[in-house]
Amino acid sequence: MRVFYVLLFLSFAPFLQSNAQSGKEKIKLFDGKTFKGWEGDTISTWRIQNGAIMGGSLTEMVPHNQFIKTTGTFSNYHLRLKFKLTGTEGFINGGVQFHSQRIAEPDFEMVGYQADIGDGFWASLYDESRRNKLLAIADPEKVKKLLHRNEWNNYEVRSEGRRIQIFLNGEQTVDYTEPDPAIPQSGHIAFQLHGGGKTEVFYKDIILEKLP
Repeated sequence: MRVFYVLLFLSFAPFLQSNAQSGKEKIKLFDGKTFKGWEGDTISTWRIQNGAIMGGSLTEMVPHNQFIKTTGTFSNYHLRLKFKLTGTEGFINGGVQFHSQRIAEPDFEMVGYQADIGDGFWASLYDESRRNKLLAIADPEKVKKLLHRNEWNNYEVRSEGRRIQIFLNGEQTVDYTEPDPAIPQSGHIAFQLHGGGKTEVFYKDIILEKLP
């Protein structure tokens, strides 16, 4: 009987080890209460509201782009979060920045990839402050069916090697492979509040799962 239990344990050991390792690889990037692990203008732009990182105003125009970024850098991961975007006037837009760095001047800008948020850009891949163009455009008809306008949406970015995938509410909208080996595939994760609009943007439930 003892031999049976030993064999049974050994048969399940790889499964248990795999789950344990998987659990260790998931990182909660935002605790819902503090800006621990984040850097940005937390005095006048970014604040915490109901467990979410929130930026902007529906009554005052945002003068220029603002980003709040992780203090740490990451590569090869599956990032999951929720976002909500609302606005009353002007350019209403935000985004999930990744493999990114701060620009020295102006110091509120960032350079890197962005999973975009906003009309004309939903769930597409933009290259912020570098090539300054959409690298992959989501199907607008697909986005129209998936998007919960002015409500919470699930967003995912999967980055593995030079391959980048974006998912909106569980459906893939982008599958892009970077052709330029000189473009960094690691860096900070950040959230954007775009300038030029009376906009509020919210980000919460931010979980990063490391990939091999």
